[in-house]
Amino acid sequence: MIHFDAVHKRFPNGTTAVHDLSLDIPEGGVTVLVGSSGCGKTTTLRMINRMVEPTSGTIRVGGKNVIKQDAAELRRSIGYVIQQAGLFPHRTVLDNIATVPLLLGWGRKRARSRAAELLEIVGLSADDGRRYPHQLSGGQQQRVGVARALAADPPVLLMDEPFGAVDPVVRTQLQNELRRLQEELSKTIVFVTHDIDEAVRLGDRIAVFRTGGHLVQCAPPAELLARPADDFVAGFLGAERGLKLLSLKTLADVPQGPAPQGGVWVLVLDESRRPLHWASREATIPLRPLTNSDSLLSALNESVASPTGLIARVDLHGVLTGVSSRDDIHEHAGRAHTEAGATA
Repeated sequence: MIHFDAVHKRFPNGTTAVHDLSLDIPEGGVTVLVGSSGCGKTTTLRMINRMVEPTSGTIRVGGKNVIKQDAAELRRSIGYVIQQAGLFPHRTVLDNIATVPLLLGWGRKRARSRAAELLEIVGLSADDGRRYPHQLSGGQQQRVGVARALAADPPVLLMDEPFGAVDPVVRTQLQNELRRLQEELSKTIVFVTHDIDEAVRLGDRIAVFRTGGHLVQCAPPAELLARPADDFVAGFLGAERGLKLLSLKTLADVPQGPAPQGGVWVLVLDESRRPLHWASREATIPLRPLTNSDSLLSALNESVASPTGLIARVDLHGVLTGVSSRDDIHEHAGRAHTEAGATA
């Protein structure tokens, strides 16, 4: 969908922001550009919609050379979300979202109808649509920014550190919301961040840049964590890359069996066979049931908190399917650590 071929960007002061970049960004996935400040990731993003013009090389979106397209038309065909949302303060939220459809010649009724639809999609209410940006929280403003970028249903969405200015709790909520939206919409998303945890959480592929605009490695998160290309990538991923890898591995392959009976601790279920807690004669201990899609890292944490070393496994309706032992979880976690450590 997006193809960089030997792209170079040198600014008038002589600074090279991007050096000989060749990169393919697949259609329908999230590609995250990461690296420290000044590594060229934002410049790379902004060259896609010609907010920054490349010095040399070719960038194609959907097979079309961006340089040969009208810049304003190109930008209207690509969604763009920035850190501070960039909303028009004098327009209501609904009118902010309708901006691009109106620029594209949609009738006002159709544009506002699309804006109202998107409010619901990004988790905002109809009442929010009648407010002005200053009346919303930072997290709500970012949701509006995402909705505005999606308003004309663009195939490509560019996101430049969109969640960097909100607190950690809201940031996690927005990340979850983006993952949910992507499952529904399957856009081609290019996402810039300096936070490797955010990259691992959101990316189908992660491109790591180092200072001077050099692309060092581009790979799916699990491959990147298990087999970093060099010491620079390993250092950027951090000493806890084994734990990050566990956050990507699911419980699906870990065996499970029936809950134990007659021991000191009993797994208490409700009438629908949903786990409630562990109970003994003296105490009860809360638990968090896990599904096949939960991570090995979550399973390890839960097994440590469990008085039996067992975790409760449930289906998508929360009904008990069995329990897994700490030993089995450790065995699968060890395999992931071994894979990550093979090239450390």
